[in-house]
Amino acid sequence: MRYTLRQLEVFLATARHENITRAAEQLAMSQSAASGSLRDLESQFDVQLFDRLGKRLQLNELGRLIRPRVAALLDQASDLENALARHAEVGYVKVGATLTIGNYLAVQIMARFMAENVDANVSLEVANTRTIGRKVADFELDVGLVEGELQSQELEVNPWREDELVVFCSAEHPLAKKGRLEDEDLLAATWILRESGSGTRQTFDRAMHGLLPDLHILLELQHTEAIKRAVATGMGISCLSKVALEDSFRQGYLVPLLVPQRDLSRRFYFIMHRQKYRSAGVEQWLKLCREAS
Repeated sequence: MRYTLRQLEVFLATARHENITRAAEQLAMSQSAASGSLRDLESQFDVQLFDRLGKRLQLNELGRLIRPRVAALLDQASDLENALARHAEVGYVKVGATLTIGNYLAVQIMARFMAENVDANVSLEVANTRTIGRKVADFELDVGLVEGELQSQELEVNPWREDELVVFCSAEHPLAKKGRLEDEDLLAATWILRESGSGTRQTFDRAMHGLLPDLHILLELQHTEAIKRAVATGMGISCLSKVALEDSFRQGYLVPLLVPQRDLSRRFYFIMHRQKYRSAGVEQWLKLCREAS
């Protein structure tokens, strides 16, 4: 074999960081060793995989072509290493989830995953839909659980479960007694919303078509708990996933508001790179997610 797994690791890390020094740091190598490894890989096949723009190394057409294959090969090698070392077959799974899913659904699935695979390991990164999609596309995450729709030729997007957003306010808010809101109420209200790029905001913006430019948006926050606390103090009303609001409604300090003329339904999705190798751990994670829906 004319290449080593270490050379492929250096190639993949360099593709991710576009910088040989940061790639070396990720792999706990010296900069000179990483540079030599990448140089040897290219010279062995008489190819160039990067365009060198100062200190930046940008994948060229050939580099982009082989990157998914390299990532898949390294994943398979990792699975083999786990099996040879007699670790759990599912190995290590890197999961990304959007905030609603990560805070209210994924942790329970992770607990079951770890209980059924005691020697396995799973990491969970929580961010908005746009960020999770980018990291799955860059092979930084094995699988993503997102609440927003993504359009990407690199990503395979599959429906997971149904969800809906709910407009809500504080129990002390004047609208709490009204219960059902008309479009005039939506326009007169002060809103506290999730940030652009989140799946929740994507669904809200679509549902408020025709009204959106005229809505009074006071705050845009990244975290659902921060939004709930702000609404509880009477600063305004908001719209979040029903999953994130069930306990608050049960406790009574937040109340749902009906908006039947606006479609607030949506889906949660699985996302993976189309050429990503599906390890036993990834398959097990997807299975548990489907069973939890």
